[in-house]
Amino acid sequence: MDVFESLTELAAARLRASALAPFVQPFWDRLSEQRYSSGTARQYMNCVAHFAHWSRRRPFALQSLDQHIVAFVDEHLPRCTCAAPVQRSRNQVRAALRHLVAVINASGVQQDHYLGGAIDEQVQRFDDHLLHAKGLAGSTRLRRTAIVRVLLSMTSNATTPSSEELRRFLAQELSRVSAASGGVTATAVRSYLRFRAFEGDRVDHLLPVVASPAHWRLAPLPQTLAPDEVNRLLAAFPADLPSRLRCYALVRCLIDLGLRSSEAIALELDDIDWVAGTVRISRSKSRRADVLPLPQLTGAAIADYVRSERPQTMSRRIFVRHVAPVDAPVAADVVRRAVRQAYRRAGLPYTRVHILRHTLASRVLNTGGTLKEVADVLRHRELDTSLIYAKVDFGRLGAVAMPWPGSQP
Repeated sequence: MDVFESLTELAAARLRASALAPFVQPFWDRLSEQRYSSGTARQYMNCVAHFAHWSRRRPFALQSLDQHIVAFVDEHLPRCTCAAPVQRSRNQVRAALRHLVAVINASGVQQDHYLGGAIDEQVQRFDDHLLHAKGLAGSTRLRRTAIVRVLLSMTSNATTPSSEELRRFLAQELSRVSAASGGVTATAVRSYLRFRAFEGDRVDHLLPVVASPAHWRLAPLPQTLAPDEVNRLLAAFPADLPSRLRCYALVRCLIDLGLRSSEAIALELDDIDWVAGTVRISRSKSRRADVLPLPQLTGAAIADYVRSERPQTMSRRIFVRHVAPVDAPVAADVVRRAVRQAYRRAGLPYTRVHILRHTLASRVLNTGGTLKEVADVLRHRELDTSLIYAKVDFGRLGAVAMPWPGSQP
């Protein structure tokens, strides 16, 4: 199994972005071989993710790994304020990191090998290039730098892979992911090679090695919720639910406004014009500010949360943590958890948050809207991005459908 898919998105992102990424799968395999329960294994993975996150700015040689672990356990854990999910039990963290040390020692990596250092510096320069030269969103940059970090961990010079190293990396990665995810991997590698060319390296011979798996972007049918399923979802917030008003307001933002998780948690109090009935989306994927009408029910849900459940805080974010530190904004995993648990309470067989965005597009089309209006509501920079929703425009599809051969006219 792919261990990253069994973890929360934050823990997986921390591990992918760290110098420990190549040891994650062997670590999981070791726990499986020793018959640890899946729950304990995930807790141990969270311990390693916590350590990896803390270690990112503290590159160290393997020969000092033990001292590094002592500093983490004795100095960091007692005053840790890292965002959840993290494990702060010193005994549990020590046990998990003992397994990590065993995995690293068994890997055959030399004791003078540096975890971080050159690779971290190279990845940081690539990230700066993606931000300042390409203008890519933070989520896209995080995905690409995580892929490139794994690639560089398999290269001999930590900058540019050889043809054989590149083929080995692609074979490993493409064998464990879907065609769509494989396309993302190939795009990230090509982007990095072009960056190396920008830096002056000769990489023309490497670009033909990177081939994307066959995948037709508009082939699948967008998954959407039926109107009765939307009603069931919105009714799945009982009075005794912890943080009920926050969860309900977040889900209304996704269903009524088509916001992405990152956009919902980035909303600030100043983004809402209560008099005009509008909301400004200023931290979108397109990196531009958009103003949308604020539906009455959505505004009421946000107002109820702010008045009745939101803790006193100096933060201007609408959605904040309900436990210390309350001044910190919530992470995207809070949105995903709220939606997935609501699906479960409503008895719906879904898990993906993005389905709610698809559902809004379908609702716009099936109430007489056009693809241009869908693109405007979802804030797509190009109309082509919205073309896939033509497949759920049942009214217009029915008007152009041809009779089935042999059917009655």
